Amino acid sequence: QVQLVESGGGLVQAGDSLRLSCAASGRTFSSYPMAWFRQAPGKEREFVAAIDRSGTIINYADSVKGRFTISRDNAKNTVYLQMNSLKPADTAVYYCAVHRTPLWSTAQTMDVKTYDYWGQGTQVTVSS
Repeated sequence: QVQLVESGGGLVQAGDSLRLSCAASGRTFSSYPMAWFRQAPGKEREFVAAIDRSGTIINYADSVKGRFTISRDNAKNTVYLQMNSLKPADTAVYYCAVHRTPLWSTAQTMDVKTYDYWGQGTQVTVSS
């Protein structure tokens, strides 16, 4: 049974930073791409960032490029999302997910339907 547990969310002001963590268990973590998605109230879940199994290939949504950094520590079975210069538009529940296959495809890793396992989410609220 794969389990993902996110942490690190909170209430911050615009311009502040947060670091989200996602601890994984139950699967060979290092074998699969991982990603962060987010979902704001009344909106669909959207792609934020993805990282391949070795941490060398990374992709970001245009809305977070230059502000967010995804990374992973395979020894700790953990993926991170460093979020800087936060904006009110970043307010959402943030989810981490494990990709369905070990192979990297930029297009597929942006598609919410290609992820089999999800965490419970962590709330990020950015006030203006």
